[in-house]
Amino acid sequence: MQGPPTFGSAFLLAQLGAHATQRFAERVADLGLTPPQTGLLRAIARRPGESQQVLAAELGTPPTRLVALVDGLEQQGLIERRRNPQDRRLYAVFLSDKGQETMAELAKAGAAHENELTSALSTEERSTLHELLARIAADRGLMPGVHPGYRT
Repeated sequence: MQGPPTFGSAFLLAQLGAHATQRFAERVADLGLTPPQTGLLRAIARRPGESQQVLAAELGTPPTRLVALVDGLEQQGLIERRRNPQDRRLYAVFLSDKGQETMAELAKAGAAHENELTSALSTEERSTLHELLARIAADRGLMPGVHPGYRT
């Protein structure tokens, strides 16, 4: 009698990644955001005052795609674009007060997401898993904090 089929680690990572992506999209939708908007807000929070061009390069996304994301966040009142005093052709992007508040809500949603996905693990196992995944991501040349979905 054969045992249950075994699946490789890469398959399990892909399966969990798809599940995590879907659940995260549901969580941020409750805040009126999409995952790409969330990623851009995080980038702006890390580097306030950067130009749209720099943010596009950091996220690995075409500038035209980034402009659409910036437009949407600005319409929601989450960010502000200001002319760059050194180069008036460029806009510097900042979180608004509402954007700062939204970042606090995103932090809570992110913690809940992490806890849900790793609920079957002990604290020590969670730490070990994180270290191993970070090592694999670094080995593959993935940029910390940037979802590879931005690269398309």
